Amino acid sequence: ELQDIIAILGLDELSDEDKLIVSRARKVQRFLSQPFFVAEQFTGLKGVLVPIEDTIRGFNAIMDGEVDEYPEAAFNLVGTLEDAVEKGKKLMAAAQA
Repeated sequence: ELQDIIAILGLDELSDEDKLIVSRARKVQRFLSQPFFVAEQFTGLKGVLVPIEDTIRGFNAIMDGEVDEYPEAAFNLVGTLEDAVEKGKKLMAAAQA
């Protein structure tokens, strides 16, 4: 439903609550794009084996808003939530420099 609204009106027309939902959903999408061993030759990134428990914990933390302060890009092609937080801090520091 939100995808249709975004496609027609754009993200700016959403309520603050809906913007937060979309932001968290996009972070989850990025977070689940973990660097796989089979993709190393295509991405140039070393594959990471993340236990399912860590992935679920990371998913829940994102949905609970525990990492709202970090940019969406921090969650792309990382292993654990801790990796995403570290990447997020670096991205934020670089943006301020």
